Amino acid sequence: MNIAKYLNKNKIAGIILIFVIIIAFGFGGFGGGFMSNNQNNIAKINKINVTTQDFINYINKSGISQQAIKDNLNNNIIEELLSGLISATLLNLEIEDFNMMLSKNSLSKKIKLNNNFLDENGVFQRIKYEKFLLENNMSAPIFEQRLKERELQKKLFDFIGAGTISPEFFTKKLFENENKKLELSFIDLDKFYKKNKDFSNTDIKNFINENEDQLKVEYIDFKYASINPKNLLGIDEFNQIFFDKIDEIENKILNGESFEQIISEFNLDSININDYKYSKDSNKIEKKIYELRSEKIDLFEDVENFIIYKIENLEEKTPDINDKLIKDEILDLIVQKNKFEYNKELLDQIRNKKMDNNEFLKLGGDQIKFLTLNSIRDNKKFDINSVQLLYTLPINSFTLISDENKKVYLAKVKNYKDVKLKKNSDEFKSFIAKENTNNRSFILKSYDILLNTKYKVDINQKALNNVKNLFQ
Repeated sequence: MNIAKYLNKNKIAGIILIFVIIIAFGFGGFGGGFMSNNQNNIAKINKINVTTQDFINYINKSGISQQAIKDNLNNNIIEELLSGLISATLLNLEIEDFNMMLSKNSLSKKIKLNNNFLDENGVFQRIKYEKFLLENNMSAPIFEQRLKERELQKKLFDFIGAGTISPEFFTKKLFENENKKLELSFIDLDKFYKKNKDFSNTDIKNFINENEDQLKVEYIDFKYASINPKNLLGIDEFNQIFFDKIDEIENKILNGESFEQIISEFNLDSININDYKYSKDSNKIEKKIYELRSEKIDLFEDVENFIIYKIENLEEKTPDINDKLIKDEILDLIVQKNKFEYNKELLDQIRNKKMDNNEFLKLGGDQIKFLTLNSIRDNKKFDINSVQLLYTLPINSFTLISDENKKVYLAKVKNYKDVKLKKNSDEFKSFIAKENTNNRSFILKSYDILLNTKYKVDINQKALNNVKNLFQ
């Protein structure tokens, strides 16, 4: 039961997973930890042991409270934290392998150039540094060790990504590919789909017979009563007495008392609903009860009321097309099925190279429209994924695309027109940076794959479970 006004629960603000190509530590503060003398190995990286104590220390430094970890055990928080420790350990092994170092002098300069510790004249202020450490509950050696690790990891990534300056023609190629104009013709397929009125009752019955098991609808009979301070206590205020009564009702439900006994004892009026099926037009209380129908009797919160309900009967029925609402829902399913099959036929034609210009003209006739896209980012007409797909296709290609409203179109790539990039312009410089970033990203991804082959990681599941048990 969720009682927003009554209970406050500790929630984890967010967990940042640390992967191999992400710097593992920042400037965050530390939360309270727990102690353990368990020295079992929780993981092994090649011949390097990661002990349970290493992991406990890592958790203590994570800044995540014990309660937050406990609340998220079923969300694999322990596994995610272990993944972070392993990633950080891999980075440290690589730093050692490349014999990378950071001198005390370099570390001191980094601290003295940190904007957080400078006055308005850009002069390092020791008092600002000390204040930062106090506010973050951190000693200078710990902060400096973390900063050193961070800088060494940055140095590692700079080293791995070195030499990523692309030749000029690669930059020009990237610019041309993303900024060339694309001329296309397209057909709105909406007019080719059958509409609701095109299907007869026989079509509907045949569709139901073919999909009988999937289309069966659950109908429920139920009773419910609203509970609020007014009808329970005769007052308008949500006070402690009211919430104590809510707890009492909940305990009665758990102890097996019937719906009728409870509403009689608390003098509540109930509402009976028979043969109810879910509908988007129903009131939200009835929809909620339908969603919770697996529980025969329960209590839930609804804005300013609590609702107690009882499911009297649940029955699966074949859709009744004499019910207009049901009939319209079935027709919508048939229309969607027809659209899917029509689009699939067109895709098959395209894949089998049976769609050519003659077929395109024959299908579209005078309904064919023309458009020029100004770049790979031009999504004023079609959604961005469709635009990016179009830019991968050669001239005279056909494909299906869509707009932001999910309308589908058959499109033909007619022509590309190159746009020249002026050397030494700001745009040219931005594309140099973009191409270099693309290359660097590719190198780091390749490096990630290399690490997966270079290091073998084994997890001791028993030790991992022992750590999880500490939070049970």
